[in-house]
Amino acid sequence: MRFNRMLLSTALVVVALVIQVSVLARLHLPGAVPDLVLLTVLGLAMVYGHVGGALVGFGAGLLADLVPPADHAAGRYALVLCVIGYLAGLAKPENGRLKSASGPMAVVVAAAIGTTLLYAGVGALVGDTAARHVGLVSLMVTAAAYDLLLAPFVVPGIMALARRAENDPLAEGGSGAKAADVSSGWLSSGTGLRVSGQRGGLRAKAVKARVARAGRIKGVKRL
Repeated sequence: MRFNRMLLSTALVVVALVIQVSVLARLHLPGAVPDLVLLTVLGLAMVYGHVGGALVGFGAGLLADLVPPADHAAGRYALVLCVIGYLAGLAKPENGRLKSASGPMAVVVAAAIGTTLLYAGVGALVGDTAARHVGLVSLMVTAAAYDLLLAPFVVPGIMALARRAENDPLAEGGSGAKAADVSSGWLSSGTGLRVSGQRGGLRAKAVKARVARAGRIKGVKRL
């Protein structure tokens, strides 16, 4: 991944994780907790593609595994978000622009349900059966509902920031601005125009001098 991708992804994931742990997790909503980290990974994956989505998902999941109050084995959520980020990256549009919101909303719902199922499945492999006691169906329904309600306020902004970092408009604008300044300065200074004007003036003066000189010669001859 390029440096601007890594920097932006790290900043967005850290901010999302802090908000999720300090705000969303304390709302005590019924069922699942709104997964802001998942929405951040989805937004980045739909811009960076499947490889970038897998890398961002793995890093975000690993960070979520290590940040308190995580009570599960490290690497469990990293594996889940790595798979989800890869699959979400496959939904990246070819031209980079989304024609409608139905596609991203479908990705959000599928990712919320898939994350819940994968997390419960990996937990079952390591002996964690907490999802069975809470109710897997209710977790999937509430996770999809919460993430779907939160997605319009998160995913478009994440994708816009990612596209802006990908296109690097500041660098392009800077070079364009410099070129514009140089060209405008060149034209406003009028250096080339003045030189050509001076040359034209010298030529005109030379022609006039020749004509005057020829007239004098003719006048002398006539005399």
